[in-house]
Amino acid sequence: MKLIECPRDAMQGLPHFVPTDLKIRYLNVLLRVGFHTLDFGSFVSPKAIPQLRDTAEVLAGLDLSRTNTKLLAIVANLRGAEEAIQFPAIQYLGFPLSVSETFQQRNTNKSVAQAFDDVAAIQSLCVQAEKELVVYLSMGFGNPYGDPYSPERVVDFSDRLVQLGVRIIAPSDTVGTSTPDAIETLFTSLISAFPAVEFGAHLHTRPGETADKVRAAIRAGVQRIDGALRGFGGCPMAADELTGNLPTEEIIRTLSEAGLTPPVNQEAFQKAMTLSAAVF
Repeated sequence: MKLIECPRDAMQGLPHFVPTDLKIRYLNVLLRVGFHTLDFGSFVSPKAIPQLRDTAEVLAGLDLSRTNTKLLAIVANLRGAEEAIQFPAIQYLGFPLSVSETFQQRNTNKSVAQAFDDVAAIQSLCVQAEKELVVYLSMGFGNPYGDPYSPERVVDFSDRLVQLGVRIIAPSDTVGTSTPDAIETLFTSLISAFPAVEFGAHLHTRPGETADKVRAAIRAGVQRIDGALRGFGGCPMAADELTGNLPTEEIIRTLSEAGLTPPVNQEAFQKAMTLSAAVF
């Protein structure tokens, strides 16, 4: 199981601006832990996400000389992708595509059809730049807007992405409403239908639900899972302050109990846990 740490998702909604030097210190510690990928920043409008307006400056301060961890940056349109690919250190670009028309409009101010056009253009750009596109299927387990939803809709969206050449797809439980049964059912269907695709789980959750959700993902054969130290972050649309990212420490504990102990540098992990208190 590939562990994806998401400080970007954890920080982006904070009401206070995390100083650039503190972001750099925190990310440099996370780079020593042993995560497969660090979702570290985004190239989006600073008006939309002011917390991450310093992503390029943060990237310049990262020490990548002693880590195998790869970097992922979120983009919301082609212009952001064109900016992100200029940085050799960034291996992955992440794009939020929603199975909910309403949420796509709220999140990127575009329709789902327009977002698919962006995905096609960004995928082409990534191929040319030798980078990998990760598409997050937000509202992947339902939405609060009454928009059409079914697991079959997620399969259909995935099929369209595969036709565009996308090889990493992460259904996302944007508002924290997924159940273990729904997680296992959806990912089992997806992995069976598209065996060449690497499917990841980007789940939000309430306290006490993490282990069951992680075990469901393991049973389904999920290959990558996203988390954030202490479960910080989550989507403002959840309308529930207790809903946050899967706590990374609980993911690691559950993986270990399943005999899937990830290669974590415990000293660096504890430093990151301590420093997270200053960041958040």
